Amino acid sequence: MAIPLTADRLLTALRNEGLRVVEHRDWRTHNRNHKGPFGPVHGVMIHHTVTEGTQQSVELCYNGHSSLPGPLCHGVIAKDGTVYLVGNGRTNHAGLGDDDVLRAVIDERELPSDNEANTDGNRHFYGFECVNLGDGKDPWPAAQLEAIEKAAAAICRAYGWGAASTIGHLEWQPGKVDPRGFSMDTMRARIKARLGRPAGSTTTPIPIEEDDVSAMEVLTYRNEAADKRSVEETGQRIPDFYGYVVQTHGLARTLAAQVGALTATVTTLAEGGGLDAAEIQAAAEAGARAALAELGDALTNEDQEA
Repeated sequence: MAIPLTADRLLTALRNEGLRVVEHRDWRTHNRNHKGPFGPVHGVMIHHTVTEGTQQSVELCYNGHSSLPGPLCHGVIAKDGTVYLVGNGRTNHAGLGDDDVLRAVIDERELPSDNEANTDGNRHFYGFECVNLGDGKDPWPAAQLEAIEKAAAAICRAYGWGAASTIGHLEWQPGKVDPRGFSMDTMRARIKARLGRPAGSTTTPIPIEEDDVSAMEVLTYRNEAADKRSVEETGQRIPDFYGYVVQTHGLARTLAAQVGALTATVTTLAEGGGLDAAEIQAAAEAGARAALAELGDALTNEDQEA
């Protein structure tokens, strides 16, 4: 039976993993234990705060709000990677989730889909709220992602759990989307790699993958932000890498569609016997040259307009 870590053991585990930890107010005795037990514990759950700014996020997670009293987690992970401890014991972070998911976490096997809300997650999970708006656009700095990895690994190491004991809120409770902006599968891979080395070791992070935010959405968002800054600072739009990639991506897709249509036309002509081999080859080459010229002209014009 996995009993909760004492405040001292939790603090030591996090610091031994190489984390900068801040003890916020009376976190050691701040909990919701009067509403139910904390334990047996079986895993770690990751969330995003839907807020910005470290101090206000920490205070919100400590105090809670009118409809959900605090503490709202055990630790708040800031964008610079600092972990602020705000609760010790039962906290209001997980809510009701799927008992099938809990059993999978306990067995450390592949998670089933979360289609029920029938089990008290606040009793069984440590919770970390990570400062992020959760809109799919707010960035996840490398320092923050590393701190999430370390915090989860610290608790898993303390209990002898594997990386499969860490889940996202979206994997526990139907309708939840947090943490949004990175893949929990990739995060678990990072945690697994860390657990394979001594606590506090330096590791090479596995490149994080996005979840439901496509790469082009991220590039477009970054390009829009760069455009806004350049106009504000110089009065004109300055070309940037992300904008160039976005533009090239669109033009390449157009080119692919044109080549696809050309191929279909040539195939039809060949099957129908309307042209001989030389004429088919000439038509294909002319079409390809025209498409490439259009792509080149468009990119040139983009540079000039910028």
